[in-house]
Amino acid sequence: MIHAVVADDEVLARQKLLLLLRDEPEVEVVGETATASETIELVRATRPELVFLDVSMPGMDAFDVLGALAADPGFPMPLIVFTTAYDRYALRAFEIHAVDYLLKPFTSDRLRLAVQRVTQQLQSKKGDGHRSNSSAGNSAYSSRIVFKSRGRILFLPVSSIRWIGAEENYVRICTESETHLLRETMARLEEKLDPHMFLRVHRSSIVNLQFVKEVRTEHDGEAAVVLVNGQKIAMSRSYRSRIHDLMTHS
Repeated sequence: MIHAVVADDEVLARQKLLLLLRDEPEVEVVGETATASETIELVRATRPELVFLDVSMPGMDAFDVLGALAADPGFPMPLIVFTTAYDRYALRAFEIHAVDYLLKPFTSDRLRLAVQRVTQQLQSKKGDGHRSNSSAGNSAYSSRIVFKSRGRILFLPVSSIRWIGAEENYVRICTESETHLLRETMARLEEKLDPHMFLRVHRSSIVNLQFVKEVRTEHDGEAAVVLVNGQKIAMSRSYRSRIHDLMTHS
């Protein structure tokens, strides 16, 4: 059973969510709140696994609420599903690893998908408890990248990324069939990616090891990573030892 708190200052929105949650048997609502201070107090008292959190509430916004909860290093932070009528907070929400972002008005099917994602994350956390510390640490890395593209909010699974290249103040994320240009630095993006899956092979390139076919030395002595589709990514000498170590220890 997933114990949840519903926090929303709009009475009708809160009632609608509570009504929809009645059809989610794995979720038990342990309380509801209408202000930021009430939310902090109730979450501290009940320690739920999940909070449905409206972004804008009287007193403080949702990010202030989370900051107040996180200020206690011993407090077990719940999973967060944001509920809001505005999409402009989505990128910030996923930067703090929110499980989902529900845009009002949302349907019962959309809510069910959010609950499924929460269930998966909780199961993953339980599984990590039985693994080694190094394996459990992988949960800190992003499983998807969220960004705006041509007026849409895209949720891109990192597993679909083949390689990433730097272009001045941007990075280009390349999948099998499309590319996306993000205003981001390679260093910040690299921090979000699991190093067991993604490897920096050049100052301007990161590759997904799942799609690496071979590493070869060209006629001019320069090294290149060859992807499964035949595409070559230049590899600088300073990064060559990293992929060699991976290959010898795999």
